[in-house]
Amino acid sequence: MPRPKNVVPTYSKHPRNNTARAWIAGRWVSLGRYNSPESRAEFARLCAELAATSDAATSARSSTAGPTVAEVIAAFKEHAEAFYRKPDGTPTGETKEYQQALRIVRELYGHTQAREFGPVALKTVRTAMVAKGWCRSRVNRQVGRVRRVWKWAAAEEMVPGSLVHDLACLAGLRTGRSAAHETEPVGPAPEAAYRAALPHMTPTLRAMVQVQRLAGLRPCEVRLLTPADLDTSGELWIYAPAEHKMSHLGRTKAVPLPPSARAVIEPWLAGREPDQVLFSPRQAQRERFDAMRAARKSKVQPSQLDRSKPMTVKVRQTRERYTRFAYGQAVRRACERAGVEPWTPGQLRHSFATEVRAKHGLEAAQVLLGHKKADVTQVYAEATLAKGIEAARAMG
Repeated sequence: MPRPKNVVPTYSKHPRNNTARAWIAGRWVSLGRYNSPESRAEFARLCAELAATSDAATSARSSTAGPTVAEVIAAFKEHAEAFYRKPDGTPTGETKEYQQALRIVRELYGHTQAREFGPVALKTVRTAMVAKGWCRSRVNRQVGRVRRVWKWAAAEEMVPGSLVHDLACLAGLRTGRSAAHETEPVGPAPEAAYRAALPHMTPTLRAMVQVQRLAGLRPCEVRLLTPADLDTSGELWIYAPAEHKMSHLGRTKAVPLPPSARAVIEPWLAGREPDQVLFSPRQAQRERFDAMRAARKSKVQPSQLDRSKPMTVKVRQTRERYTRFAYGQAVRRACERAGVEPWTPGQLRHSFATEVRAKHGLEAAQVLLGHKKADVTQVYAEATLAKGIEAARAMG
């Protein structure tokens, strides 16, 4: 006698990743992260639906329906992990941005059919993003990423192509007409605060912010600056990195460096390999320890002088390269020690752009910032009021 069919699904783990699933109506249904409260709640909801509906209705619904939202997200995750990568194979920050946006989509609509995810569902997701405290511009960017996921799914024939056009009907949030808060526009770093913080920085950190202020490099560019990125054959050095923000579009970048920036960079080239970063947090840590040792007034303990015995406490190794957060945190701490208003490394690029535009015009700022279009340069280079006053006085 054959064993009777078990109508109650089983909560099981996927053999290749840490996700939960259940076999329902002849197919696997993804539930989310294994053994998480969300996946347990989703499994309980599915069991309740099975108990409330007949087997015939469940089979009919599953035979005509396509993948669920959770299944589309899981498939796109595999695509994103392989697609959004730098030339050296490391993942870009875009993958994390997609994860944050799709986490909300999965929590709200993971069990629904992907073809049923329309403008109303996208609007609900957007409301949840606003409730998380995200600013208006970030909400619009994340909604755009969700749209691109469904566009990719349509190209893979997982959802109808018409659904992509339906999702595009939802307009973005407008300034002052939504519950999402606005962020303050990023402006130049205050010159007085910049100069006051310099004496409170290590030589490595001081050189980094000076290069940014004098050459207008992005924070990521000065963090990853190597001798191979510099063309030193001419009278003016050229910053020409092999990899940059727009390299995935096939664009090249060549930005001339002012002599003042060259004077700051040149001492750091000694003893560096072509692919070795010029400004390392390990070097900054040694400089900080040397300064503390020089300022020490008490005698050094004998146990500290004897370094023949191995240390029993495991010390965390300092990174070879600055991360975005470590660089910003180091600048912020220097501002706190100086007692001035904190500024960020990104504001130094705005300071450089505004100064170049005021002295040499928008086109010169565009070239020195490495922008292809002048309208992008205007985001960084603020038009000074003094120029307008001078033009108005000349008009008579």
